Amino acid sequence: MLGKNRREEIRTLVDDYVRRIRHYADIEINELRDAAPSALRKLKIDPAARVILLDADGKQFTSRQFAHWLGDLRDRGARELIFLCGDAEGFPSELRARATQRISLSTLTMPHEFARVVLAEQIYRAFAILAGHPYPK
Repeated sequence: MLGKNRREEIRTLVDDYVRRIRHYADIEINELRDAAPSALRKLKIDPAARVILLDADGKQFTSRQFAHWLGDLRDRGARELIFLCGDAEGFPSELRARATQRISLSTLTMPHEFARVVLAEQIYRAFAILAGHPYPK
């Protein structure tokens, strides 16, 4: 995540979904203060990781399509997925170049802090769909 989340209510929502996701997969959230080169050097991206950039022009999914996409990656042996959620300024070119895929959470414009909540919820929803859990209904 580029940019620090300063709103406690948003952090609470993200933390709740992270706890839920942990029932299905290991998850870690890293926040960088900004996209300065010194901050970007702190990112340790495994060359084998799939890097997914959240981008308004990226591929759009329904929740079920997203779940099937995530399940397909899992079934093909993807060991690490990195979702990059930018700040209001977007992403520096070096992060854009590293992305293996771009996805869009919505055609609506939303604050980057809300996008974090939507992403976390959709990841949880995807795992719930794949597990046949009643949550998505």
